[in-house]
Amino acid sequence: MNTKDFIYKTPQLLPDLSAYEAEAPSNIALVKYWGKYGEQLPKNTSISYTLQNCKTETKVILKKRIEADDQFHFEVYLDGELKPAFKSKIETFLKRIEAYTPFLKSFEFEIHTKNTFPHSSGIASSASGMAALAKCFVAMEASVKPELTDEFQAQKASFLARLGSGSACRSTGGKLVVWGKHEDIEGSSSFYGIDYPYDIHSNFRDFKDSILLIDEGQKQVSSSVGHNLMHGHPFAEQRFQQADANISKLKSILSSGNFDEFFALVESEALSLHAMMMTSSPYFILMQPNTLQVIHKIWGLRKAEKVQIGFTLDAGANVHLLYPEASSARVRKFIDEELIQFCQGEKVIHDQIQF
Repeated sequence: MNTKDFIYKTPQLLPDLSAYEAEAPSNIALVKYWGKYGEQLPKNTSISYTLQNCKTETKVILKKRIEADDQFHFEVYLDGELKPAFKSKIETFLKRIEAYTPFLKSFEFEIHTKNTFPHSSGIASSASGMAALAKCFVAMEASVKPELTDEFQAQKASFLARLGSGSACRSTGGKLVVWGKHEDIEGSSSFYGIDYPYDIHSNFRDFKDSILLIDEGQKQVSSSVGHNLMHGHPFAEQRFQQADANISKLKSILSSGNFDEFFALVESEALSLHAMMMTSSPYFILMQPNTLQVIHKIWGLRKAEKVQIGFTLDAGANVHLLYPEASSARVRKFIDEELIQFCQGEKVIHDQIQF
């Protein structure tokens, strides 16, 4: 499959005036993507768990057919409120995908979106938001092309989502999703995400993710800026090689069920991501003092009681606690008694992996 396969080849076929709905979950990367080239293509392979409860629900309403011109005619609503500030980012996305969804210029339309998690919770909604929007657009195409296979629709939704937000291509479907061409992952592609194609030990199937909201404020540096700082970064190539090597290691770990190796790799990946931020030019730090406090508490519990628990971080201060169902009772007690004090407003979101 290549990019030409996703081009919309029958522009005379337009979807009906109707509402098209989709939802897409957030994801949490185990091996991180940081650094891109070309049109939203990753410099290294990444892999992520799909969350079950934290998701975006989106409805695109085609209101009126119009004579297509060089503009997109739309409005954006979040939780029922008009959000003009969101238009610029979505317009950039629409321009990128125009060859693949040219019918959008033939309509006035509205985008209505909402998240199942608080908007200011510190969980990035760009991945789930762009993924849900991409799925709506593919649903429009499928409405006039019933011959499209489910596989093609899944791939095109992921392909389109990537052009809105790189990690969004890992949020359109699947449970454990790989993005980026890798010699050890059959079927992997840099153009869209694929469901991990190999067996996963039962140890890693019944997993929880408790998200500790350390800092709900806006990040001082956006992810887009952070990605761009990888160009010319003195350690960039070594980091890309490290991530791709970790994909191969994780493949073996997921098969063996070894908790110690899993947490060691996932935590190293999180800290490597933040090390790249701290050694960029200009440099920046997204972790907060309470992030470090929580990390040391996690390490302390694991060493003292041998509890199966680990952490990962996205490009921000919040901590994702990863643990199997068997550890749930102890971890929830640990959060309530020792970690909640480090969370802004004592806020924690409890989610689980989608298996």
